[in-house]
Amino acid sequence: MKILQISASYKPAFIYGGPIMSVSMLCEQLTKAGCEIMVYTTTANGSSELTVTPNQPVNMDGVPVIYFKRITKDHTHFSPALLKSVWQNVKKYDVVHIQAWWNLVSVLSCLIAVWCKVPVVVSARGTLSPYSFQNKNGMIKSLIHRLLTRPLLKRCHIHTTSAYEQSAVDSIIRYKSIATIYNFVKLPVYYSQEQSAIPSPIKLIFLSRIEEKKGLDILLNALGMVKIPFHLTIAGTGNSTYIDQLKSLAIQKNIHDNITWTGFVNDSKFELLQQHHLFVLPSHDENFGNTVIESLSVGTAVLISESVGLADYVEKNQLGWVCQPNQQSVSEAIERITQQHTDLLRIRNSAGPIIRHDFNESRLVNQYLNMYQQIISA
Repeated sequence: MKILQISASYKPAFIYGGPIMSVSMLCEQLTKAGCEIMVYTTTANGSSELTVTPNQPVNMDGVPVIYFKRITKDHTHFSPALLKSVWQNVKKYDVVHIQAWWNLVSVLSCLIAVWCKVPVVVSARGTLSPYSFQNKNGMIKSLIHRLLTRPLLKRCHIHTTSAYEQSAVDSIIRYKSIATIYNFVKLPVYYSQEQSAIPSPIKLIFLSRIEEKKGLDILLNALGMVKIPFHLTIAGTGNSTYIDQLKSLAIQKNIHDNITWTGFVNDSKFELLQQHHLFVLPSHDENFGNTVIESLSVGTAVLISESVGLADYVEKNQLGWVCQPNQQSVSEAIERITQQHTDLLRIRNSAGPIIRHDFNESRLVNQYLNMYQQIISA
């Protein structure tokens, strides 16, 4: 099976968060399973460029990748060289898998592949939802969607990462088929660490890219309302102006002395997560939530909003709590959870094996292979 993976960014551009890790793990596992994989991506690394050899194949952890130069330095990631290569080579592949939407790499590559009658699967990754139209550049997106992307996506197969995301996609587009398969998530080497008591204050952690949709402002406002002692660790990076606004909010709420801002963490994140009692993610919209699984993999319980894709998974497996994305609901949940030491300890000691079973790499890669085979056969 020959698969062309197209993603506007690829590792080591970890500045873009969890999707980069999930996409690269998918490509690596498909290669190990015997598929012939080629990744087309750009040199994008935020506002800068990756220090890689552009426009020629390189081996990235066993996967052949071509990093094409881009001529825009923003989220459009326009790369004429990449699009030219798609045009020249797309018919060599059985299927094209496009990662995310709303950038020129994804939309124009999709257009080329559909024109050349090569099967296309699009992983929305949170970019095809009502929230995506209500957020940044909503009017422009709506116009482009009506004129180009809606009729284009009708000719594509869709991959979603959660039932929540599938429902969101269903509300705005039609497609040839749809499959829901979890993300690949990098898990730590498992070791059991039982805990017999939850000391005070409760240790909370927010670990994610810091942007508006993640709801960190909701969490800070909520903590300004709680009556119990706490300490919050905020791990992640984002726009410096927005982070300064959040720090000012913490001062305004008189909780700044109870907060540690660590910045970006990578290799040490599992150790950091395990040192806390509760991971909190009150997002306005989240198609999946890799950090939810990362937290549970080390036994740290989670409090997430109902707008996080994994909310139904957390509730079904009793691995945490689900709230509404507003400060009242979050504050009430934190105070209630603080009194539920038994549940925190149960999750601490039981979550790891559950996550390792459900997010086993062999299990997931077979689901992706079945999806591709069904698309090719159709």
